Amino acid sequence: MTNTIAVQMSGVVKRFPGVVANDGVEFELRRGEVHALLGENGAGKSTLSNILTGLYRPDEGTIELNGAPVSFSSPRDALNAGIGMVHQHFRLVETFSVAENVVLGNPDTAFLLDTAAINERVKELAARYDMAVDPEARIWQLSVGEQQRVEILKVLYRGAQVLILDEPTAVLTPIEADALFRTLRAMTAEGRTVIFISHKLDEVMAVSDRITVLRGGRTVGTVDTSTTNKRDLASMMVGRNVEFTRVQRKTPAQANDVVLHVENLGAHDDRGRDALHGITLTVGRGEIVGIAGVAGNGQRELAEVIAGMRHTTTGSVSVEGKILQSGKARAAIAGGVAHVPEDRLHTGLAAGHSVEDNLALKSYRSSLLSRFGLLRRQAMRDGATELVERYDVKTPSTQTAVRLLSGGNVQKVLLAREFSTGPKVLIAASPTRGLDVGAIESVRERLVEAADGGLGVLLISEDLDEIMSLADRIAVMYEGRIVAVIPADKADRETIGLLMGGSQLEATS
Repeated sequence: MTNTIAVQMSGVVKRFPGVVANDGVEFELRRGEVHALLGENGAGKSTLSNILTGLYRPDEGTIELNGAPVSFSSPRDALNAGIGMVHQHFRLVETFSVAENVVLGNPDTAFLLDTAAINERVKELAARYDMAVDPEARIWQLSVGEQQRVEILKVLYRGAQVLILDEPTAVLTPIEADALFRTLRAMTAEGRTVIFISHKLDEVMAVSDRITVLRGGRTVGTVDTSTTNKRDLASMMVGRNVEFTRVQRKTPAQANDVVLHVENLGAHDDRGRDALHGITLTVGRGEIVGIAGVAGNGQRELAEVIAGMRHTTTGSVSVEGKILQSGKARAAIAGGVAHVPEDRLHTGLAAGHSVEDNLALKSYRSSLLSRFGLLRRQAMRDGATELVERYDVKTPSTQTAVRLLSGGNVQKVLLAREFSTGPKVLIAASPTRGLDVGAIESVRERLVEAADGGLGVLLISEDLDEIMSLADRIAVMYEGRIVAVIPADKADRETIGLLMGGSQLEATS
C-alpha cells in the first residue's frame, strides 16, 4: 500500500426528497489499498458509491481522481476513468447468457460477437478468481449467489483500476473467501484499489488496510485495521455495544419430536438438470437445523420444494407426519410451512405494494380480511399496524411501498407475515444477507425466539458464522447432496468449510 491518494471525496452531500443520504462525507482512498466501507443500512454507503460511479451527482462537494477534479455524468464515464462497481442489487439482463451480460455495454465488443472466444475468456476469469459459473447459462437460471459472481466477473472483465465490491463474499466458503482475499491483495500489489463494502466484520478485519465507518449519512471516522477490533467497529456503526456470542436458547430443541421430514428427495433445477439427489433430513420441534453450502449446490431447490414452489422427482416432504402435495405452495402453507426466500424483494414480497398489502398476502382470503370477494381494508390496516409495532418495523406508514424501506425493515415485514400465520416449520434462506449489524442481530433474535416457541427452523445460509451461532445441527450440502450432518457443539469452521468445498471427511450423521 502507498500513501498516494487515488480518490478524494470532500464535503459530499446528496439529498433526496425528505432525506439527506450523504451529509458532508469525507472519504480518502489510497492507491494500492483495500479500504472497507462500513455502516448500517441507510448510513449512506450505497449513495456514496453511486456518486463515485456516476450513477448520482452530488449536490455539494468535490471528487478528485489521482489528484485531478472529476465529474461523472454516467456510470460509463466512471468506468472509462477506471472505476467499476459490483452492486448488491444486480444489474443483469435475465434472458441473456452469462457471457452476454459480461460483455454487454462494453465499447470494445465487436458488432458480431465471437461467442466461443467470449465464453473462453469468461471461463478463464472464473477459474482465475475461483468463481465457478457456466458462461452459456441464462441469468434467470442461476441462483442469487451465482448471479453475484457474474457481476464480479463483469467488472473484472473491463479491467477497472478502482473496484468497488458490495458484499462480494456472500456466497463463498471461508476457503474461497480466503482465495478471493489473496486475489484482491494481488490486485492491490499491482496498484489497483479496492473499496470493500461488507457487513461481515471478520472478513473486513481479514482483508482491509483501512476502514471508514458511516452513520446517519456522516463520516464517523477512518481507522487503520491493525489498530481496531470487531467490537469497536460495531459500536461505531450502530452507536451502541453489540455482543458477538452464540445466541442463547431458552428452550432446548426436541430433535426427536420431528416436525419436518424430507425423505429421499429429488428435484430438477430450472434447466431440467438434477439439482437434488436423495436428500433425507429431519427438523425437530424447536430445533434450528443449518444448511451450509456454497450457493448453487441445491439449497434454493431444496427450499422451494419444501415450500411447494417446485415439483419433486422422487421422495416426499411431510410436516408432523402428513405428506405435502408436491409443487403446491398453497398446500405447503396450509400444512404449516412458512418460507423466507433468499430474494426477499422479488420472491418474498411484492416490492411495489404497501406494507399492509404484503402482510396480508397469505391471509387475505380469510373471513377476517375479506368478505364476498372484497377486501376489508380497515381490518388489513389494523392487523398491519399491530404487526409493525410488534416487529419494530420502521416505516412512515403501513401504506408505504415495501421497496422504499431499508433492507432490515423489508426483512422484518417478511418475517412478521410468515410468523403471523402460526407455522410449524420455517424455511429461512439467507435471512440476514445484505443486512447491517443491528438488523442482523434483530433477525437472529427473532429466529431463536421462534424456535424457543416450538417452531422447527431450517436455516439455509452461506454465512458460516451465522450457521454456527444459531444452529443446533449443521447439514452440509454439496452438489445436491447432504454430505454430512454434524451437531453444532462438535462443529468447527475448518471442517465445515472443507465439506462445503467438496472434501470428503468423516462426519457424524
